[in-house]
Amino acid sequence: MNEIAVDDTVPAAPGRYLPVLLLMFVGSGCSALIYEIVWFQLLELVIGSSTVSLGILLGTFMGGMCLGSLLFPRFVSAAHHPLRVYAFMELGIGAIGLALLFGMPLINGIYTAWAGSGFVSMLLRGIIAAVCLLPPTLLMGATLPAVSRWVETTPRGVSWLGFFYGGNIGGAVIGSLLAGFYLMRVHDITITTFVAVAINASVALLSLFVARATAYTPAAAGLEAGVARDAWTIYVAIALSGMTALAAEVIWTRILSLLFGATVYTFALILAVFLLGLGIGSTIGSSLGHQMKRPRVALAWCQALLCAAMAWAGYIVMEQLPFWPIDPSMASTPLYNVQLDLVRTLWAVLPAAILWGASFPLALASVAARGQDPARLVGGVYAANTLGAIAGSLTASLLLVAWIGSQHSQQVLIVLSAVSALFASGATAFGAESGKSLSKYALAVSVLLIAGYTELLVAAVPPLPARLVEYGRYAVTRGATNKLVYMGEGLTASVAVSDLTDGIRNYHNAGKVQASSDPADMKLQRMLGHLTTLIPENPKKVLVIGCGAGVTAGAVSIEPRLEQETIAEIEPLVPPVVSTYFAEHNFDVIRNPKVHVRIDDGRHFLLTTKEKFDGITSDPLDPWVKGAAALYTREFFEIAKQHLNPGGVVTQFVQLYESTEEAVKSEIGTFMEAFPNGMVFANTVNGQGYDVVLLGQVEPLKIDIDKVQARLNSPEYARMAQSLREVGIYSAVELLGTYAGSAADLQPWLADAAINRDRNMRLQYLAGLGLNLYKADPIYVNMARHAKFPENLFTGSGQAMDALRQAIRIPGAR
Repeated sequence: MNEIAVDDTVPAAPGRYLPVLLLMFVGSGCSALIYEIVWFQLLELVIGSSTVSLGILLGTFMGGMCLGSLLFPRFVSAAHHPLRVYAFMELGIGAIGLALLFGMPLINGIYTAWAGSGFVSMLLRGIIAAVCLLPPTLLMGATLPAVSRWVETTPRGVSWLGFFYGGNIGGAVIGSLLAGFYLMRVHDITITTFVAVAINASVALLSLFVARATAYTPAAAGLEAGVARDAWTIYVAIALSGMTALAAEVIWTRILSLLFGATVYTFALILAVFLLGLGIGSTIGSSLGHQMKRPRVALAWCQALLCAAMAWAGYIVMEQLPFWPIDPSMASTPLYNVQLDLVRTLWAVLPAAILWGASFPLALASVAARGQDPARLVGGVYAANTLGAIAGSLTASLLLVAWIGSQHSQQVLIVLSAVSALFASGATAFGAESGKSLSKYALAVSVLLIAGYTELLVAAVPPLPARLVEYGRYAVTRGATNKLVYMGEGLTASVAVSDLTDGIRNYHNAGKVQASSDPADMKLQRMLGHLTTLIPENPKKVLVIGCGAGVTAGAVSIEPRLEQETIAEIEPLVPPVVSTYFAEHNFDVIRNPKVHVRIDDGRHFLLTTKEKFDGITSDPLDPWVKGAAALYTREFFEIAKQHLNPGGVVTQFVQLYESTEEAVKSEIGTFMEAFPNGMVFANTVNGQGYDVVLLGQVEPLKIDIDKVQARLNSPEYARMAQSLREVGIYSAVELLGTYAGSAADLQPWLADAAINRDRNMRLQYLAGLGLNLYKADPIYVNMARHAKFPENLFTGSGQAMDALRQAIRIPGAR
């Protein structure tokens, strides 16, 4: 075997400072993960949250870390004390963190002024991401190579770096949980950034103290700076390991978010478990690197075992976990759900994450050679692993899942892990200094064995269950008698269409029914569309944010005065699906020549378009879905107001079910702060609260009942009148009689509402705690009891006003 002869020399770093070094790397990892969460949230508000935008952000973030690890040993002299260099890097990261926090409004203004569409838009998004993320991530990527100059470049010496790497990941676990469950939930982006900066400063001061207390002698010039023979195979193996790790994380997170509910807590929990496994594995791998004379063998075994671990995870997340006998609606507290989700994530993901974590220090030990610059050694392995991770995350999110689906994507990853094992095995076989022929025969046998083993494991990965796509966390209790009409996996979401035994057709997205032909849902969807076009004087141009089943967009499309309707939908799969399966319910809106579909994040489209509209209606995903709260913020409503023509209106859907009263108050209170003359229209089921429509206008709002009725009576509005009759609304009085309060009426109820802002996204944290609650009617009653008859909001003949008084049947309306 081609192994480097080593002695028992311990690292140059004094042993008594090892715990301090570990503590510093824990802090560094914690702050880095906090920054990643903060920066992604800030930049998503600028360049959008589409799959392409997220891919640009992730690629830039990880690319910067890769470049940092490669460039550091080439541009920073080894003459400087490694810990002093490390300290200044931490200070630099903190300074850039503060600069981004306070400079983001300027960046947003520049992007908005120059953003266009197509290639120009993509290019500008890339430039913005590079300007914001490359400087700090270059420094982050260079931290481990910087400290590595404090150790010897022997397999046993370098393996100590695995402990630092593990500590860094352990800190990232803390950062993920701290930001996701406390800092961002209780405070905001500003406070969260200050905490991360304080951690950077503390680490820097501690590093400077240790640097002053310890001597450092740079490596003598002229030593041969080589690597172990045939090290290229190790670089390929660790790159493939990084590729499979990030690709699998993308796929499993997507599936588990269906099962748990795609809340911010779910994403923080899954990330924390994945990082925990990496940290545990790194510690184990570092220990093995200390003890083993042939770390390449251990690396090969890690990659081979990963095939089984990924097959296990695929089977568990798609075949077993969705059908555990658990009813989320029976959960006593949100904490119970978090504990349950933690157990399920550990059960599925932890084994593979441990093996990926162990691979990095084993790869370091495998390529170590005397005389090599430690920073160059660590930077090379780190860069290979990170490049693989970039390729894996982008390939999985932008190509694999939408192209071949979750099942086949995981099968491809199992094969890639087997290939990685073969490369690591090849390094062992072809690196032998004696018995080469025997080693090569052994390699040939290994290829055959791994091929058969992989084929068995690939077959163990089941298809994505339709009921998981349809009902998510309720897959075990709902949908057993449904007839599946369609199921597909897109870039951002998995979508399904099903028929119930009574003929009702459901549209599923985010693991739940988002729209249906059920009378209650149809009423709300039609109300949302028709209120948007009946209230303005001249609704020629209307924007619909979120296509859904297309029913609201269809209601808008039959407005006789309409000249252009734009639908902004983030998932490319949705418009063709609803055009095929919901055409009879949505007036075949997608094929309407007046309708233009834009595949984009609705907020990003509004932010970058120069168009103005007479009506903007927003029906986003549930506010507990991570990222959806950006369409409920005070700043979003201000953007919408800036894109209204005089007399234009904004309407917004708000659900009362699967929510808490605090979350509903946040939604309505934020809207009413932007539209002080706003009003609420309720969709009740058998007299009980279900969901509502918010309506606001920049100008003083006064609705003429007689004028609305005259429109509905005219021949050109016959189709709209029929549309309303189909959902049980036979006149303007009945439509406007769904009134349930105004901003002025609801002020006492909204006094303690948490306003949802870009800098706190308070709503997604509030809503994420109530996704399994069904208290729609109590919430509705508590809201509506404050309502009074709206003398100043409606006008009309005495007969019309009297009829409206009779139609409005809510507590306190008389």
